[in-house]
Amino acid sequence: MRILVAEDEPLLAKQLATALSEAHHVVDCALDGAEADFLATTEAYDAIVLDLGLPKLDGLTLLRRWRDAGVVIPILVLTARGSWHEKVQGIDTGADDYLSKPFRMEEVLARLRALIRRASGHAHPEMRCGAVALDPRLARVTLNDVPVSLTGHEFRVLSYLMHHRGRVVSQAELTEHIYAQSFDRDSNTVEVFIARLRRKLGSTFIRTVRGLGYRIDAQS
Repeated sequence: MRILVAEDEPLLAKQLATALSEAHHVVDCALDGAEADFLATTEAYDAIVLDLGLPKLDGLTLLRRWRDAGVVIPILVLTARGSWHEKVQGIDTGADDYLSKPFRMEEVLARLRALIRRASGHAHPEMRCGAVALDPRLARVTLNDVPVSLTGHEFRVLSYLMHHRGRVVSQAELTEHIYAQSFDRDSNTVEVFIARLRRKLGSTFIRTVRGLGYRIDAQS
């Protein structure tokens, strides 16, 4: 999954990006509100981590602007310790969840997993289609309860398709969600990852819908 981290403290932004990358997410960082606004409205994200105290454009202004513009990306806001009024304003303005600083990185990851899961309509933390199960908490995939070794890109492709199972996902959409903004994206590599996943999970697990993209059936 692809995450935007909007945080003006360089060290904290780096720590968040590192933790999210280690959890097999793709991360873009914005150090001020203007950059965050540009990225959120021009790139595709599965969730946003938003510090309310950003320079140039503050987090509450961004929240209001994005929600008024119809941006429905799940947003986790970060607030200063004890700023209860900011939490209330954030939720009322359109945030989906909040955390007070300082926080544990494990809680950030858990809350983001929950937001992404709910946004795609899944209540259970583990996603299962037939004999294949994916656990985002452990970044683990099993086939008939036997662990399957995947590369980072293979895991991201499978995770996105599993989160959106039952619908066709285009090659362009997959490319947008498995690479960071700075990466030299090549949609042709998606075909390589799909082929590898089919070898590991079964040739019919990921279906090709000719001219449209790929689909994992809700009940594979």
